Parts: sequence; structure tokens; C-alpha cells
Amino acid sequence: MLAGRESDQEQSVVLRLNSYRRLSDAGVAAIRAAARERVLKAGAGEEIAGEGDRADTIRMFLSGWACRYKALEDGRRQIVSLILPGDTCDAHIYLLSTMDHSILTLTPIVYSELDRAAFERLISADITVAEAFHCEMLAARAVEREWAVNLGRRDALERVAHIICELYERLRVVGQVDGSSFAFPVTQMDLADTTGLSTVHLNRTLQELRAAGLITLRDRNLTIHDLQALRSAAMFNPNYLHLDQK
Repeated sequence: MLAGRESDQEQSVVLRLNSYRRLSDAGVAAIRAAARERVLKAGAGEEIAGEGDRADTIRMFLSGWACRYKALEDGRRQIVSLILPGDTCDAHIYLLSTMDHSILTLTPIVYSELDRAAFERLISADITVAEAFHCEMLAARAVEREWAVNLGRRDALERVAHIICELYERLRVVGQVDGSSFAFPVTQMDLADTTGLSTVHLNRTLQELRAAGLITLRDRNLTIHDLQALRSAAMFNPNYLHLDQK
């Protein structure tokens, strides 16, 4: 069973994976050991992997936020996923030859790097670890499908409200939520590139959510005042996140 929530830097990874599959004590120990092998840091705005790079490194994010993105030749950018504390990107990536997207830090981060041999030792150490990583990959694909619906069918307010609801749920399971508030370090440009909106439209949409009394965004901290109303506005159903799978 999962031990108490220690303050060590590997805990976010343990909590994230445990939300997908209940980890054994041996599995927790194996994850902690692997996460300590090669720990790196990066500042905000650093590209730690680029499209076309060799796809030979698994990264486990211990703290901080990052994103995966695709860029067009004219510089336009689409953020295709947000990487939060405890997330892995990408398990089994070494089965591909090159990266098909880039990874950019949004805040200072601390992360662990594992090569193929280290990762395969980790997933062979305990069946609960292997299952947790598989569940995390499947959940990531489900998030991508939901984001496709977000961009293709939801209007601006629904898109932004949906992303906020998703972030709340994903941060909740790694202990990064304080009541109904959580750190929200993304810029308006980042959020616009996530939701496919212009920064002007994104700003107007945030103002609508504030005016409706649903959120407050101040000093890079976001508070949800009525989670059920925000979910209703977004038509948000958390089932696609596949969290709390035991």
C-alpha cells in the first residue's frame, strides 16, 4: 500500500502512478530509487527535447510545469499537452526513432531521466509499476482525445473552463491543490496556444469566467469558487482522466 505523503521530491511521481494503479510497497521503493538515479533541473522557457531529436529518454517530472508543443514553419504554436508534477513523458518512447514534438518548460522544473535499460529494470521490478505506467499512457491518449473535442466542438468559454477543471483534477491527486486553489503559472499566451484562441479572445474569456463568479486568477494562483458550476459550463466529465483507479 502507498505510504504517507512525505515531502520528498519523488512523491509526486509515486502519487501520480498510484492514482492509476495501487502500487505495492516494493513498487513504491523501485520508483523512488529510479527517480533518484539521474536528477536534472531546468529553468523556465527551456526546450529540453526538440522535434527530430533521438527518442531515447524517459522523463519523470518531480516538480514544475512543462508542455508538449508542435510548431508550424511560420512560428505558430499549438500546445498539445500540459506536463504537471508527477507526469512521465514518455514511457516506452525509445521504441520510436525520433521525437515528433518538442518539450518546453513553463516554470523551473526538476525531473529524472531514465534510459531504456533503467526504465525496463523499473517496470520489471514489480507488476504494479508496469501496470501503472501502462495506465498512464492510456490515460494520456484519452486526454488527447478530449482535447481534440475541446478544439473542435467546444466554444471559447467551454474550452477554457474545461482545461481549468482538468488541471484541478490532475493536480489534486498529487497534492498540489489547496482547497479550491492551485498554482497557475501558465501565461495567457500559453493558455491561448493550449485552447487554440487568440490572446485577446483568451483574455476576454477569462474575464467572462471571473464576471460569472466562477474563478479568481491573481498572482499566478487560480481559485475555483463553484466547481460544479464550472464543470457544468465546461460540460466536464472527469472519467476520461482515469484517475483514482484502484
